Amino acid sequence: MKRILLSIAVIFGTCAFAQEKKSDTAKTKNIEGVTITKQVFKKQSDRFVYDVAASPVAKGNTTFDLLKQTPLLSSTDDKTLKIAGKNNVLIYINGRKSNMDAESLAQFLKNTPAENIQKIEVITVPGSEFQVESSDGIINIVLKKKMSDGLNGNMRFSNTQSKYNASQASFSANYRKDKLGISANLSGGENIQAQTYTLRNSSDSASNESTGDINDPNKNIGGYLNIDYQLNDNSNLALSWNTWANKSYNSTVSLFNTIVNKDGTNYTWSKNKEDARTYNNSINLNYELKTDSLGSKLNVNAAYLNYKRFQFTDNITYKSDINRNLGAKSIQMFQDLPQIINNFSGMVDYIQKFKNDLTISVGGNYNKTKTDNDTKSDTYFIDPEKDPKLAPNHFIYDENIYGFYVTAEKKFSDKFSGKIGTRYEITNSLGTSDNPPTEALKKIERNYNNFLPYMSLNYAINDKNNISYSFSSRMRRPSFWELNPVVNKLTDDNYTQNNPFVKASSTYNQELTYMYKNSYFVVLNHSYIKDAITQVPLQGYPEKPNGELGENLALRYIRTNFGDKQEMSAMVGIQKSFFKQYWTTNFSIGIQHNRNNGSLDMDPTTGDRFRNEKGEFVTYVNKTNSTSILIQTNNTIRLDKAKTWFFGVNFFYIDKQQIELGMLRGLSSLDLSIKKNWNDWTFAVNVNDVLRTNIVVIDDIQDNGNKNYIHQNQYPRSLTVSLTYNFGNKKLKKIRDIEGASDSIKSRTK
Repeated sequence: MKRILLSIAVIFGTCAFAQEKKSDTAKTKNIEGVTITKQVFKKQSDRFVYDVAASPVAKGNTTFDLLKQTPLLSSTDDKTLKIAGKNNVLIYINGRKSNMDAESLAQFLKNTPAENIQKIEVITVPGSEFQVESSDGIINIVLKKKMSDGLNGNMRFSNTQSKYNASQASFSANYRKDKLGISANLSGGENIQAQTYTLRNSSDSASNESTGDINDPNKNIGGYLNIDYQLNDNSNLALSWNTWANKSYNSTVSLFNTIVNKDGTNYTWSKNKEDARTYNNSINLNYELKTDSLGSKLNVNAAYLNYKRFQFTDNITYKSDINRNLGAKSIQMFQDLPQIINNFSGMVDYIQKFKNDLTISVGGNYNKTKTDNDTKSDTYFIDPEKDPKLAPNHFIYDENIYGFYVTAEKKFSDKFSGKIGTRYEITNSLGTSDNPPTEALKKIERNYNNFLPYMSLNYAINDKNNISYSFSSRMRRPSFWELNPVVNKLTDDNYTQNNPFVKASSTYNQELTYMYKNSYFVVLNHSYIKDAITQVPLQGYPEKPNGELGENLALRYIRTNFGDKQEMSAMVGIQKSFFKQYWTTNFSIGIQHNRNNGSLDMDPTTGDRFRNEKGEFVTYVNKTNSTSILIQTNNTIRLDKAKTWFFGVNFFYIDKQQIELGMLRGLSSLDLSIKKNWNDWTFAVNVNDVLRTNIVVIDDIQDNGNKNYIHQNQYPRSLTVSLTYNFGNKKLKKIRDIEGASDSIKSRTK
C-alpha cells in the first residue's frame, strides 16, 4: 500500500536567526544584566549552519518539527523534507547517515525529542567525499557537546488527532564513564494513515474514474545503540546498531469505479486488503586513528544492512450500479510481494591536514548488494468465469559499486577559500527473472563508469558580506523497489508499474549564495537532470505485442527514464530576532522555474502500446514549462520575560507548477503552536493545516485530448498534544561523530 501511495503522491516544497553583538559600556553600575548572544544562522565554506542551542524553538519539539523550521528546509506532506532547489534530502546524525527507509525515518524523527541537538547543518551541494546521488542535499544533525561523566536522557509522549487518533512515545539515554560512551534510543507509536483519492482519466469518448478511501494502520518500534570506546589518546573504536520495525495489517482500499467506453457505462467496486511488515537492521563498526596534532586522521568502516519487507494483498473487484450497491465478485487477485535486501559495505578515508591551511582527503568505498524479490500473483476471473492467471516471478538484482574520491581544500586568506574534488564510480549490476512478462527481462546487465567533479569557492568580502559558488556532478541510481517488475494495483485498470530497465540518471548542480550579516541570504540554484527517473501516466486501450487489444480504458503509472529536466530557483530570506528576542522569524520568498522535456509511447516492461478510440497510438508528452512563487515563514513569539511561554506561527505557500504527472495546483498550510516550559518539563499543543489547504490536486491535459486528474487528501489538519521530560546530568560528553560504510545504500531502500 505504501508503495502505491508513495508512487502517486506528489511531494513538493521549498523552502535565518542572527543577533549582532551589542556594545558594552564602562558604566557597570548602571547595568542590570548582560545578554550574550551568538550567531544562530551562518554560512560556512560548504554548508549553512543553524545553531539550534541558541534558539528558543528546540525545547519541547520533535526533531522533525525542528527541521521543518530550519532555514531552507520545508515539508508539504508532514512526512518528507526538502531543501530549497533540491529533489531529495539525506539525513545524517553526527556525520553518519541514518539507517532507515523513508517511512521509518519519518516516524523516528517525529518520535525523537529535539533537546539534545546542538546545531543543524544544511549542505546544499555535498562535496566529493559524500556518497550522495542526483541533486540530493544533506541535513546533518549535530548533537550537543557534553562535558562530564554521568547519565542523562529524556522521555516524550504525544497524541495526535486527525481523521484518526495516533500516539507516539520515546525514551533516550546517554551515558559516559571515562573512555566509554553509550547512546541509546527506543521509540514507537501507532497511527492510521488516511487518504481520500479521486483518480480520473479520459479521452474523447471514454473515461475511467475511481474515488474512495485508503486507510493504512501502522505500528512502529525501533531505535539505536551507539557504543564508543577510546583505545588511547589517538584511536577510537565504535559500534553502531540501528533497528526499526513496522507492522501494517488490514490496510484497506475502497474505491468506486465508473467506466465509460463504447459499450456503455459500467460500475464496479475495488476492495483491496493488505498485510505488510517491514524490518530494517544495520550494524557499523568504525575505527578512527589520529595521525598528527593538526587533525589528520584515518577512518575505516565495515557495515552490514538487512532490509526485509513482506507484503500480501487481496484485491477484489465487485460489480455495482449507479447507486453504488455492492454486487457479486467479478475478479480476485492475490499478490505475495516479499523483498529482501542484503548489503555488505566497506569504506576507508584518510584526511591529511597541513600547516598552510591545506587539507587533502582521499578515500574509497565498496558496496555489494543483493535484492531478492520472489513475487507471486494469482488472478481469478469469477464473472464471467475464465481460467485463472498465474504470474509468479523471482527477480534477483545483484549490484557492485566501487567508488574512489580525492578532494583538496585550501584557505588562501582570511577572506578566500576553495575546495575541489572528484569521484570515480564503477557500477556493475545484473538483474535476472525466472518468469518475466517479456523475454528481454530474463537477464538485464548494466555496467557503467562515471567521473563526478566538484568545486566550491567561498569569499568573505568583509565581516558582513559573504558570497560562495558550488558545482557538482552526480548520478541517481534507481531505488531497489523501482527495479522490481511488479504491478501494484489500485483497481483493475489503474495501477503502478515498476521497471527493471530503469537506468541511472545524471545530474549537474550549480548554486550561488550571498549572505549579509549572517541574517539575510540569497540563494540561486540550477539543476540539469539527464534521463530523469520518474513516474509517467500512460492511458488508452492497451495493445499487447501480439496485437491483442484490451477492452477497457487503462491508466498505468509507469516508472521510467523520462527525458531531461531543468529546475531553477531564486530565493531571498531572513533569519533574525527582533524586540530583544521576543520575536524570532525565518522568512523566505522565491521563484522556481521547471522545464520538462520528455515523452513515452510504450510500457517498457511489457511492450504494450496504447490506442485511442480512433485506433491511433497514443504518446504521453510533457514539454511544458512553469514558473512558481514560493513563500515560507516560521515565527516564534516569546510571551513572557521568564522565557517559559512561546507561541508559534508557521506558514508556507507554493504556487502551481508543472511536474511530470501534470500541473500541480497551489499548496499552502498555516500551523499554530503554543508551548510551556516548566523546570525539566515541556508541554506543547500544535495545530497543523488550520485552513485545510494542503491538499494535492494535479491536472493534465494532453494535445491528443487525453486528460488525467488526481485529487489526494491526506488529512493534514491535526491537533497534537505532547509532554517532554528531561532528566539526569546535563553535562555529558558527546558521542564521537561516525559516518557508516553502507550509508550510500540506505536511501535506495525507500
